[in-house]
Amino acid sequence: MIDKDTILRLFCQKTSRPLNFKELISELDLGHKETRAAKRILRELLRSGDLVMTRKGFYGPSDDMNLVKGLFEAHRDGYGFVIMEKPGERDIFVPSRATSGAMDNDRVLVRVENWKKREGRILRILERAQKKIAGKFEAVKSGFYVRPKDKSVPYDITIAPPDRGNAKNGDTVMVEIVEYPSERKPPSGRILKTLGKPEDPRAEVELIVDEFNLPKKFPRSIHEESVILAQHRPDGSRPDLQGRKDLRSLPTVTIDGERAKDFDDAVSIRITKHGYTLFVHIADVGFYIGWDSHIDREARARGTSVYFPEKVIPMLPKELSEDLCSLKPKEERFAMTVEMDFDRNGSRLDARFYPSSIRSDERMTYTSVRKILIDSDSRERKKYEPLLQDFEVMGELCSLLRNKRLQRGSLDFDLPEPEVLLDLQGRPEAIIKAERNYAHMMIEEFMVAANEAVAEYIEGLGIPLIYRVHEEPDSHKLDEVAKMVRPLLKGKEPLKPKDYPDLLRKIKGSREEEIINFILLRSLKQARYSNINVGHFGLASQCYSHFTSPIRRYPDLIVHRVLREVLQKKRLPEKRREELNTLLPDIAFQSSRMERLADKAEREVVDAMRVWFMKDKVGEEFEAKVVGVTPYGLKIRLRDFFVEGFLHVSYMTDDYYQYNEHSAKLVGRHMKRSFSIGKEIRVRLDRVDMEEREIILDICDNRKISGSR
Repeated sequence: MIDKDTILRLFCQKTSRPLNFKELISELDLGHKETRAAKRILRELLRSGDLVMTRKGFYGPSDDMNLVKGLFEAHRDGYGFVIMEKPGERDIFVPSRATSGAMDNDRVLVRVENWKKREGRILRILERAQKKIAGKFEAVKSGFYVRPKDKSVPYDITIAPPDRGNAKNGDTVMVEIVEYPSERKPPSGRILKTLGKPEDPRAEVELIVDEFNLPKKFPRSIHEESVILAQHRPDGSRPDLQGRKDLRSLPTVTIDGERAKDFDDAVSIRITKHGYTLFVHIADVGFYIGWDSHIDREARARGTSVYFPEKVIPMLPKELSEDLCSLKPKEERFAMTVEMDFDRNGSRLDARFYPSSIRSDERMTYTSVRKILIDSDSRERKKYEPLLQDFEVMGELCSLLRNKRLQRGSLDFDLPEPEVLLDLQGRPEAIIKAERNYAHMMIEEFMVAANEAVAEYIEGLGIPLIYRVHEEPDSHKLDEVAKMVRPLLKGKEPLKPKDYPDLLRKIKGSREEEIINFILLRSLKQARYSNINVGHFGLASQCYSHFTSPIRRYPDLIVHRVLREVLQKKRLPEKRREELNTLLPDIAFQSSRMERLADKAEREVVDAMRVWFMKDKVGEEFEAKVVGVTPYGLKIRLRDFFVEGFLHVSYMTDDYYQYNEHSAKLVGRHMKRSFSIGKEIRVRLDRVDMEEREIILDICDNRKISGSR
């Protein structure tokens, strides 16, 4: 039967020019029935952007016509960048005049019009990301509009009078896009509901869930399917254990945060003649959730779990994520185990993969393991005495693996992250720097080792897979970084990607460490998923996948399924490989897009909590530090709270300040007073904008600032 791969192979292997429909049918030697199927498949290939039809009706691969597919990242000023789906390629700049009405996160087909400048024009929107948008309803003489809250949407959405519903001027509303923007006209829509103003932080979180169109509940069919699955409990006396390695007597622990509810990884360790044997057990989610089941389709659409302070929007129903699949202590659970042998220098000697049955002995926390290994807390060590030797051996192996990874060029960022602490009423009572101790590092090293082992094994067999890829920074980004770090390091040599690890080592423990960490991190591309392996720059890994969190990340579940097939069948038939090659690119793209959306929503919630926390502190003064410099002002982080705000250049009234692009500083025209990243200043909280979730700061008597040159 005719399929997509047959048509694509024709263009790839048998012809060097575009074909019209008759030529295509002739080349494939199709009968009447298959010709009808070919028409349908061609339409699908045109929609996906794999093929393009010329104005004269000829079909050809988009790559051969100087066209590329990618994700459009929009800027508030109208222009944007296309992040190429094919990894290893630099982003394409799209000026505002050439976006063809594309919106943030749309999947697009772009023509590269200037390869040297990496500039292009969007020809077609392949898939729209946004169907609903939150914004402020405005009623003016010329008509009704919704101004989007998302600053990356540079259009106001026009609303026809019959579509305004009960919205009043100034209301925050959710609008459904009826007609998308084009080069000649803005988008139009109809108002679905008024969102209202939140009266407390919990209501604010619910508002953000609405704004980002995140799912609140699982459909009834998913719930019913989950209840049925939840009755299928692991039981060693039942036949399901056949084919599984029985590891229930192996000392095993989970190590997570205090508030974690979904435990998808557990670890065990043994000392051996060669060195160490590490067992990484991952919840066997794929055993319960089959391809294209109701739960699977819902999980694929969600892509990832979204984590807010004391609230989770899970990828999987709680019956699975927090119970059946979760590796709860003292309960038998099915797992996929990665068993790895390491020598006494931390080099991996061998790896084995198999389905298993485990029983976690303890639900450990990072804090508890830190007390045992770092603080030598006598009470904690006595409490977990039977496991003490295992923890100490894990600590040894962690140090070896970490040193090995850093030696090969892995980037060792240690940037602080905010943690919001809520009181019983759900109000933020503190925003602190999240703890990241040795126990966090230990689990990270073990998970990295397992992810690499699985990816290398499957790639070595030539089986299609979803990889976690991280590309090197672009050359123009390196130039920008060099401008900012040279004044701090007093270096003049050109900066290269391979210099990043040495640079991080040089500034370790220095006054500039956090600032340079931030600058370097901002220069990096965002890691993503792809069916094409180009390695992971940040980890200095040649082959990397995500395998260790199938409860909360859909790509991990896919890798589990591929591994299971390989273990069961030893080698996959060519037809199955072709099916995976067709299926995996779309899953990788969707997963990357949903990960970006989740990250954005999580940041928005933290910003909202900061505003609620600071709203009663207007007029107070704080010691602070500059963590970002723009032509419009300074991004400031307070010293006593992990809170960031903005100091607009218009508040700096002792001089006329101009942005120096070369040094990334704001410099006074007359007095030459300058502000750069890392500068310590004193600020006053001028006001908080609850609606925009912004903290606006004023500088405290900037005429008396010392050491500002």
